[in-house]
Amino acid sequence: MIRMYVPTLRKLLLPAASASSKIGTYKCFASQPCPLPSPNPSYSGEEYADVDWDSLGFGLMPTDYMYISKCSEGQNFGHGQLTRYGNIELSPSAGVLNYGQGLFEGTKAYRKENGGLLLFRPEENAIRMQNGAERMCMASPSIDQFVDALKQTVLANKRWVPPAGKGSLYLRPLLLGTGPVLGLAPAPEYTFLIFASPVRNYFKEGSAPLNLYVEENFDRASRRGTGNVKTISNYAPVLMAQINAKRRGFSDVLYLDSVTKKNLEEVSSCNIFIAKGKCISTPATNGTILSGITRKSVIEIARDHGYEVEEHAVGVDEVFCTGTAVGVAPVGTITYRDTRMEYKTGSGSICQELHNTISGIQTGIIEDKKGWIVEVD
Repeated sequence: MIRMYVPTLRKLLLPAASASSKIGTYKCFASQPCPLPSPNPSYSGEEYADVDWDSLGFGLMPTDYMYISKCSEGQNFGHGQLTRYGNIELSPSAGVLNYGQGLFEGTKAYRKENGGLLLFRPEENAIRMQNGAERMCMASPSIDQFVDALKQTVLANKRWVPPAGKGSLYLRPLLLGTGPVLGLAPAPEYTFLIFASPVRNYFKEGSAPLNLYVEENFDRASRRGTGNVKTISNYAPVLMAQINAKRRGFSDVLYLDSVTKKNLEEVSSCNIFIAKGKCISTPATNGTILSGITRKSVIEIARDHGYEVEEHAVGVDEVFCTGTAVGVAPVGTITYRDTRMEYKTGSGSICQELHNTISGIQTGIIEDKKGWIVEVD
């Protein structure tokens, strides 16, 4: 069996649990039953974890609990359970380890000024996971199961949701082929897991404009591949190009299409928009580009603000990026073949206008008239 590493910092952050407090028995991957402590912490809305919220970045800070549910091939996911954040065990022949049969999602929980907790369009994450599971020949949780699991995870880790205006609780749903296989085939068992971490800005620049480098030697995705689903196998291949760009002082990599090398696709982990006057363009999700939930929301909000939004092959004028982890981030420069182009950012820019609107809806500052917000209670 392979035991996956979990940072030892967890031992310093987890509250003490009563040895006699249990929620029954959860079947460990080692096939031996193991008792779990109570998943119902009695934290009040005013209690917070011991965190320097003003110094919060985008790094893993293990919280108290994670959610786990399992199902066998050909069956449906049932009710999962909360368990202490910690190691899981996998067979060396697990489908996810041998053939990359895995998906992940990313969403956030926000705290309102009055202490209330909010999720932003979680059903869209559930739908995207279902679509990805179909493409990867995997079982997947229903929309209701997915959203309920997110709520349970948020409530169990309530004290880790940053104060209003200090960040958010990032939620990472995983769908993994954990059943053993040897020949290339779908795994016989699947695990749905959610863990969480408090975060703030994704890029080290914070809210400052990003400096992107146009990559020509590596492709992010190819036609008729899996670029349009959030499979785990899409992300490690971008690391070399990203590391090389960051060594040269860039924030991230902007990829071109794999066929013509002329059209913008997306950044390593987020979608991109190009704005000129009242017209906003973004590459169409034609099979190689992930259909981002923030992307989808920005398109709708931009149209509400009177902008014309088009999805097609685009040139570059003013650029900004969107993604759950990233939010809506301005792009200050793009370097292409040693030519550096600068773009308008800051107060009065389209990016700032749309960032303020979507952020206001997510945090409850702006009234949600679209039914995007789900309250966690």
